[in-house]
Amino acid sequence: MATSKASPSQRAPRWWDLAFGVVVGVLLGVILLEALWLTLRVPPGEPIRIVTVTPAALQVHVTGAVARPGVYALPPGSRVQDALQAAGGPTEDADLERLNLARRLQDGEQVRVPRRSTPQPPALAGAATPAASPEALKININTATAQELEALPGIGPTLAQRIVAYREANGPFTSIEQLLEVKGIGPVLLEKIRPYIFVEVP
Repeated sequence: MATSKASPSQRAPRWWDLAFGVVVGVLLGVILLEALWLTLRVPPGEPIRIVTVTPAALQVHVTGAVARPGVYALPPGSRVQDALQAAGGPTEDADLERLNLARRLQDGEQVRVPRRSTPQPPALAGAATPAASPEALKININTATAQELEALPGIGPTLAQRIVAYREANGPFTSIEQLLEVKGIGPVLLEKIRPYIFVEVP
């Protein structure tokens, strides 16, 4: 039985299909290579830098009835209680009832821990009767002891001793302004303590 052979016209579509597939494959390869080349060519973006700003520490001067008076660096948001702990804690004669231990601290401020034996300044006393005279509420700088002078705002043990030493060397003060002659007391500090003092020669 004779086998019939396919004519060239019948075999042609198979070659065209193969050629078309090759062309399509080459084009796809070119497109992929170009996309890859463009991807590698684009420079990477700048990395995002996160800058963390650390708040500066508070410089607080702790003085008075504490174990280790001095200047301490405390983290922002610290309170009076934190300042006392940094200074070694209050001494046995500290009068903590006159302090607000929960108050937030400010940079550069002074925390003075009063002693029970130190009288309160008139601004803190709050217990004076309306009939009391101003002199009864103030400190006479000619008779006040060093401990009593330490109760004044801005007056520490060193300044208190200087006031007493000046008084002993030069005699009683004749005016409040004479305090300016004491080393360490300037016009600003004088105005700060003026409401709490008076001069009376004994």
